[in-house]
Amino acid sequence: MKLSPTEFEHLVKELFVAMGTEAWRTVPSKDGGVDAVATQKNLVFGGVCLIQAKRWTGLVGLDAVHALTGVMTDHNATTGVLVTTSWFSRTSEQFAQRNRITLINGAELKHLIKEHLGRDVIPGTNPPRRLRASKNIQTGKPGPAAN
Repeated sequence: MKLSPTEFEHLVKELFVAMGTEAWRTVPSKDGGVDAVATQKNLVFGGVCLIQAKRWTGLVGLDAVHALTGVMTDHNATTGVLVTTSWFSRTSEQFAQRNRITLINGAELKHLIKEHLGRDVIPGTNPPRRLRASKNIQTGKPGPAAN
């Protein structure tokens, strides 16, 4: 979180290069919603991937994923990647799965940076705990008697 937005974008580009893509950063503030572009020359799985980097401390909501989808369409990109130092809402995750977008949250980013760049970083804040219906436990009240 101590990196400037431009420095964070550069780190994300460096990560994608270390992961085997050809990547380059766009011009800051004139990027049209694209922070980096990555390509692979593999004839079967290659193509253009637009990358958006969000150095945020809070939830990345659906608006950010929608915006990337629009930019992908405008640039005729094969896929998109949204990288953040924080985490994504469930609706963002569901929308991304349906629209060729890979989401990389802060914990995953930390792992990838350590694996591919050999650096140990602290990406940002921890996400809030999501309660699942199966984990709703009433405390202080006895449960039904088993027969």
